[in-house]
Amino acid sequence: MRDTVRETELPPVALTIAGSDSGGGAGIQADLKTFHSFHVFGTTAVTAVTVQNTVGVTGVHPIPPDIVEAQIRAVADDLRPSACKSGMLADATIVEAVARGLAAVSIPAYVLDPVMVATSGDPLLANSAVEALRSELFPLASVVTPNLHEAEILTGMRIESEADMRRAGERILSDGTAAVLLKGGHLDGDEVIDLLLTESGERSWRAARLPVGNAHGTGCTLSAAIAAGLATGRSLEQAVASGIDFTRRALRTAPGLGSGATPLNHWTRP
Repeated sequence: MRDTVRETELPPVALTIAGSDSGGGAGIQADLKTFHSFHVFGTTAVTAVTVQNTVGVTGVHPIPPDIVEAQIRAVADDLRPSACKSGMLADATIVEAVARGLAAVSIPAYVLDPVMVATSGDPLLANSAVEALRSELFPLASVVTPNLHEAEILTGMRIESEADMRRAGERILSDGTAAVLLKGGHLDGDEVIDLLLTESGERSWRAARLPVGNAHGTGCTLSAAIAAGLATGRSLEQAVASGIDFTRRALRTAPGLGSGATPLNHWTRP
């Protein structure tokens, strides 16, 4: 395992467009830790500052939309990310700013994690922003990565089975995104199913549910790992596979910090 990048090698660059988590377990903090584990140079466009820890979110302070857009342009103009991801976008004005920023630059791969609710149950996206997310950002995305609760909000469907996941994924695909990864961790049962749908087919990943309990930042970590994989030249299916594997190992070895939902172990290696 190499520990440094040789002077003659330039590391791939990835951009995270997301909120800051003061507790360090999710948001841009989790994304940057994940990028680092994949030997990808991480950059940021901060969308909001949150006041949170493992127990919950007590404050959300959105960044002005023009500053969010300017961050995207500044990073893209100089550092040329090969991939980006978005997470918490807070409200419709920031969604629209991100859409303008991404449309104005050239980033080959975009992973859209439609963050709506924190692990603690606290809302992270205004209801009025859901339609903007669908209409403005879905058509730009290489893949959208909702958990089942988010998929229910996006589709208006009740999701209680693998068949429901497939129908929800097809509906999300019809909104114009290139692919959708339905994360099945919230389904009942001892097996976790993740389902990737594209216009050309589907693939599923199945694994035993880990006895970890409540965890914080799994969605951020997975979407960042997929973006990192795409930045290093993996195909979408390869990036999803490596992202799921990395997230499971980070979850299985979670350090148990804090008194609420535990953060993951981002020291694990891809």
